[in-house]
Amino acid sequence: MLPGKTACGATQVHRMVAEIPRPEASNRMRRHYMTCAFLVTVALALAACRKQDPVGELEKAAAAMGNAAETPPPTDAAADSTATAGPPPAQQVKQAMDDYKAGKMEDAVTRLQLLRNMPALSPEQRMALQDSLAAVMTELYSLAEKGDARAVAAIASYEKMQTGRR
Repeated sequence: MLPGKTACGATQVHRMVAEIPRPEASNRMRRHYMTCAFLVTVALALAACRKQDPVGELEKAAAAMGNAAETPPPTDAAADSTATAGPPPAQQVKQAMDDYKAGKMEDAVTRLQLLRNMPALSPEQRMALQDSLAAVMTELYSLAEKGDARAVAAIASYEKMQTGRR
């Protein structure tokens, strides 16, 4: 055997070159991972940036409240509290929607907050009400940032009701 040659006849230099990892493959994988991470980030950002329509959410809540099949039978304590509360929940949500459309934001938020505290709501009704209240509050916060005095008053009323419950 000649010096510098392997048993199969390859030179030492060729064997060493074959053992060196190729940077092109690792760069390709890194680019692939970065592209996937970017696409996932974009997808999450687009999913999170969906703007909620307060009126549409209020209509969904009114439909959920109007669905009598989902309403559980009230207990004695719940029956007493709903008897003194006034109109049925579906009508209260519709009144809140009318107040919101008319620009009476403080009345709408107050009505939704009182309705949210009713014990005789089914889980589906409660979720629909929470979604509508969240949409209304998001809209109110964006209006308050722009300087709308009615929105600021509605937010103050909401926060006062939130802290007053405790």
